[in-house]
Amino acid sequence: MSNPLVQAFFVGRAVAEVVNERLEVALTDALSDLGKFDAEAREQLRQFTDEVLERANRAAEAANGGQSTTSRQASSESVDLQADIDELRAEIALLRTELQHYRRASA
Repeated sequence: MSNPLVQAFFVGRAVAEVVNERLEVALTDALSDLGKFDAEAREQLRQFTDEVLERANRAAEAANGGQSTTSRQASSESVDLQADIDELRAEIALLRTELQHYRRASA
């Protein structure tokens, strides 16, 4: 083997490694952004649902003369748990993005 062939091999190998790393970063960033979007969309849907149910309950209470129900409290607890999960997912996605930015800056 001659020296230019060995050098071409290592250059090709380095190109493949760099392309692979950049694809990995791009894919990770895209998935992170998708996770953040999903968590934000779920949070907005949860807020919308809470507002609709709250208005419906107020209207029902006004129609019933102030009689309240306890079924709203049970459903509120399960919705709050889902909201907590969605917020954690959004934070994880944000941390992944920041980690990728840090790795790119360090490289």
